[in-house]
Amino acid sequence: MSSYPPSSPAQPTTLRRRLAGLRGPAVPPRPLDARALAALAANPGCARRALLDGAGVDKTALASALGSPAAFGQSQFAIIRGNSFEAKVKGDGGAELLRLAHAHLDPAAEPPGPDARVPDLTAAGPEGRAARTALALREATAAGRDTGAWTLLDHPMLALEVAGSPAYLEPDAVVVHPDGRWSVVEIKSFPMIDGAADAAKVGAAARQAAVYVLALEKTAGKLTGAEVGHTALLVCPKDFSNLPTAAPVDIRRERSVTRRQLERLTRVEELAAALPEGLSFDPGLPPEELSEAVAAVDAAYAPECLAACELAFHCRGQARAADQVGALGRSVRGELGALTTVEQALAAAGGSGCAEDPTASALHRAARLRAEALRSAGEGASCPS
Repeated sequence: MSSYPPSSPAQPTTLRRRLAGLRGPAVPPRPLDARALAALAANPGCARRALLDGAGVDKTALASALGSPAAFGQSQFAIIRGNSFEAKVKGDGGAELLRLAHAHLDPAAEPPGPDARVPDLTAAGPEGRAARTALALREATAAGRDTGAWTLLDHPMLALEVAGSPAYLEPDAVVVHPDGRWSVVEIKSFPMIDGAADAAKVGAAARQAAVYVLALEKTAGKLTGAEVGHTALLVCPKDFSNLPTAAPVDIRRERSVTRRQLERLTRVEELAAALPEGLSFDPGLPPEELSEAVAAVDAAYAPECLAACELAFHCRGQARAADQVGALGRSVRGELGALTTVEQALAAAGGSGCAEDPTASALHRAARLRAEALRSAGEGASCPS
């Protein structure tokens, strides 16, 4: 039985050459990470992001070249604090991290002892590291069942195919329980105060963990008896100290949503084949040429993109210029159906197209009811007391 992860089909030379041309001949591909995949899964209808991410285009550099830079990422101080906290959590051979995993994920098992394993995952390149991780997972699963030992994999490398393109992902840690179960560990620097953390930040961590779980499941499918747990361990500073505390996070819903959304993504080769030959997103090109290239790929902008995509400001400007209802939010876009512009929605509210479109009819009725309510309120206010 091979311990290697399921291999993605090798991209044809013509496709590799095409993707290299899209990002620029001298521009190295930007690898996908779990945060980007979680954002991509949250908006699977955006062909623009799917293509740019699949081709490895640096969207930060592209947004700057277009004149619409987005302030993304953590501050240098936050990065240093996060690295310092992670080092503290994983210190002493991961003893504290394994203690937290035992206490919150598997209290019925034997507690981790001096026989706990922390294998070396060093290898050449992401493919080599993914293969080494798969081998370590197989060995840890067998060792746990034979000796009851816990295993901590520090920054393993996982492989996942997304829209026909391989992505390599690096979680903070993966714990292998004595029964052979695998659990994802997310280490974050935001505090957990009185046992609870910011809900939005926990949700973002859960979506990232769900991506790692999907990648682990691909590897587990090649190993007999391997099982991936659907409860992740979130490790954060306790209150306002630097002491680690943890909480289990059920990610079954996030895993199901992410898997379904990633499966909906159009394959990269299909998106690339629809573009004119010679089109490129090389940040070194003139802004006008870049703007035309980006406009050639359909986007599905919504205000939620501002917190998840480097091109959000550029796409927002395009959406507003085109009078798209998506600029008002995904819920508005979903409610209005075939009415894709604000002008169409206003015309429907005025009575245009009501007979043919039930959405337009409902919008017209709502406009009439609102007008009647305002008229009644005005008449009531004008009556003498």
